[in-house]
Amino acid sequence: MSDVQIGLAAALEQFSPRESIRLAKAGEEHGFSGQMAADHFQPWVPQQGESSFVWSMLASLAENTTGDLGPGVTCPSFRLHPAMVAQAAATLEATYPGRTWLGIGSGEALNEHIIGGYWPEAPERVRRMFEALEVIRKLFTGKDVKHNGEFFKLHTTRLWTLPDTPPPVYIASAGPYTSRKTGELADGLITPGASIDKLAGILENFNAGAKKAGKNGDDMPKLLQVHLSWAEDDETAWANAMDQWPNGGMKFPKADVRSPFDFAQMAKLVRREDFEGRMVVSSDPDVHRAALQKYVDAGFNRIYIHNVGRNQDQFLDVFGKQVLPKLAA
Repeated sequence: MSDVQIGLAAALEQFSPRESIRLAKAGEEHGFSGQMAADHFQPWVPQQGESSFVWSMLASLAENTTGDLGPGVTCPSFRLHPAMVAQAAATLEATYPGRTWLGIGSGEALNEHIIGGYWPEAPERVRRMFEALEVIRKLFTGKDVKHNGEFFKLHTTRLWTLPDTPPPVYIASAGPYTSRKTGELADGLITPGASIDKLAGILENFNAGAKKAGKNGDDMPKLLQVHLSWAEDDETAWANAMDQWPNGGMKFPKADVRSPFDFAQMAKLVRREDFEGRMVVSSDPDVHRAALQKYVDAGFNRIYIHNVGRNQDQFLDVFGKQVLPKLAA
């Protein structure tokens, strides 16, 4: 599996803090490379049942493992001011140098509306995110800085705890504009699993943005988050998908839905065919391996996978033995 890193997407929406730490340690023992930890204030649906604070969890995960890790992704422009995100990311990297990265996104109402106030439409959310990136970059210099932008103010201040090198900043992107700006302004890309055609378009736009900034997109990190459902038989794999991750079969933008209970009502409309092209559901490890190999072949060399069921120990064992060793760059 040279040059291909397969990590775990730590579903903090599903598992308690102690269980998440245990699973991260077990994953590393089975050959998984690192952790992409979800930043949620609420789970997608009530039956997932958890939502621990990602920055506390990242420190605990780092202390109990040796691989890379970062939030996948945090929103630095509503719940948390970008200055706080910069401080959290700098502290984590200073504690675990060379291992961490900062993944940011434009946010979802499920997590961000909790502080009240107006919830803007997508274009404004994206502008807020890129301005937040500007604030974070300023603070990562370690110098006294100020900022007076469209959305954020920063009085003259600095970060006092800094790593030797700031963590790289990756941006979650799926649309053409955001993908191009990510290539131009960020250190790498994060995107969720989708059809190969859609992913090819995202990578093309990302590479165009990188080229505009004088960078080679081929050399930049491209992280993919993949949800899948594996179990020892197909019926259990489907039951796990329908119960634990019905949001994987929802074919509409989810950024404006505010409540896990609203998602639960929408989940009643989800059918098996809705997962087609969005999430692989199968008991055959080789079906999953083939799907992951297509992502590698498309240009992603850091993939973080989440098996949506509660059968995590069996999944780690089977994938560690039958899937990870067979993937090739």
